[in-house]
Amino acid sequence: MPDSSQPTDPHDPHGVTPAQIEHAAALLDAGELVAFPTETVYGLGGDAESPEAIARIYAAKGRPANHPVIVHLAPHGDPRYWVADLPPAAQKLIDAFWPGPLTLILKRAAHIPAAVSGGQDSVGLRCPSHPVAQALLSAFSARRGGHGGVAAPSANRFGHVSPTTAQHVRDEFGSAIHVLDGGASDVGIESTILDLSRGFPALLRPGRVTPPDIANVLGEAPRLPDGSDATAPRASGTLKAHYAPRTPLALLPMEALEPLLAASPKDERVALVARASRVGRWMAAENVHFVAAPEDPDAYARELYGFLRALDRANVTRIFVEKLPDTIEWIAVNDRLGRAAAAFEAQG
Repeated sequence: MPDSSQPTDPHDPHGVTPAQIEHAAALLDAGELVAFPTETVYGLGGDAESPEAIARIYAAKGRPANHPVIVHLAPHGDPRYWVADLPPAAQKLIDAFWPGPLTLILKRAAHIPAAVSGGQDSVGLRCPSHPVAQALLSAFSARRGGHGGVAAPSANRFGHVSPTTAQHVRDEFGSAIHVLDGGASDVGIESTILDLSRGFPALLRPGRVTPPDIANVLGEAPRLPDGSDATAPRASGTLKAHYAPRTPLALLPMEALEPLLAASPKDERVALVARASRVGRWMAAENVHFVAAPEDPDAYARELYGFLRALDRANVTRIFVEKLPDTIEWIAVNDRLGRAAAAFEAQG
């Protein structure tokens, strides 16, 4: 039986053979879980129409049962099968951004199990662009008469740093989860989530597809998350504390971090994540493990989860992260870092 936990085909840049894809699709068809790469992060996938498979996802992650998961569709998949109505705005966004890192929240079709939506009447849909994900989704959909979808939150324990490589998944679950290794994720953070279930566009989670990108397609800007939208549906990755490493993390402006770095005991090693243009003398400080963060928002997003996971293994007592500009270009990275820091704020 093919083992997809390691790349095996030197002629395929993603290292996954058709036989491995079919084996993984057969596992999904049997109600089992498969971790697979997408352009954003690795997903922990199960049959989106099987409450039992969805329950296995929640159990593996330790995820609250009311926290919805996103349904991933093959490139030829029909989103209308999954929704009660596909509004014109949704079709415009699908035409513009699918396959790609955009999730749309729409009213769920009556025959789709509520388990996939955490009991809500909405459903999140996206079509990933990673070729291994597309191959797996196409193979699974073919087993379901063209309508198969895979529910897949990030392949990590709930609330922790998302995985962007197959090794990250193995670090989380060991051999308990079958993994398709398609290399490192290119985007590096989760998809943009846009709610269209209430008659207007509302951004629930920022990502690579930005509010200006959405506005350019729809002719109107989406509402931005400000904590006041009480009617917004629950969505993946929108809890206040999320995406957190195991090492305590503080997110502050550089001028606020400098006195904390100066006050750190000399026998205690701390980490500093900052853009090299901002870090100054701390780059060479003896008790500071310095990580040079990219100056470009997309590059920063691509590397973010990898360096947070590396810092958990770096024998540091605390991670200090430079707060980034409060601009639309940095909205997605700021969102992830803010939620990671929130996991430790109550600890003082």
